[in-house]
Amino acid sequence: MTRYLPYLLVGTVFGFVMIKSEAASWYRIQEMFHFQSFHMFGIMFSAIVTAFLATQIIKRLGRQKALNGQEIEIPQKPAGRISYIFGGVIFGLGWGLIGLCPGPVFALIGTGSLGALVVLAGALHGTWLYGALKQYFPH
Repeated sequence: MTRYLPYLLVGTVFGFVMIKSEAASWYRIQEMFHFQSFHMFGIMFSAIVTAFLATQIIKRLGRQKALNGQEIEIPQKPAGRISYIFGGVIFGLGWGLIGLCPGPVFALIGTGSLGALVVLAGALHGTWLYGALKQYFPH
């Protein structure tokens, strides 16, 4: 059980940062979609830059290992696939309608938000539905 403690601590810190930075705020998300504030765009841009730099470091250092000892492999993804566009549109529509990205859902549940439980139930249902209909989608 103690081997999961680092993940619990990192998840807790991540949730705390999501709440304190207002990345889980419905109002901040609506401001972003209405192009009224740079706040959320700044958070997303910093996340993209951080992920890009971390990926480049891992690629340049060669064979790196995760905490569990497994080698980190970054597969090459094919460019220009319609499934990326289709998935992005569905994700964006859900995000815009609900006003909540999947990242802060657990942080909001931790704060006692009942609405976030509904969002989580919908996300889990959508994941199940995708698994059931996966064979009919372009991949």
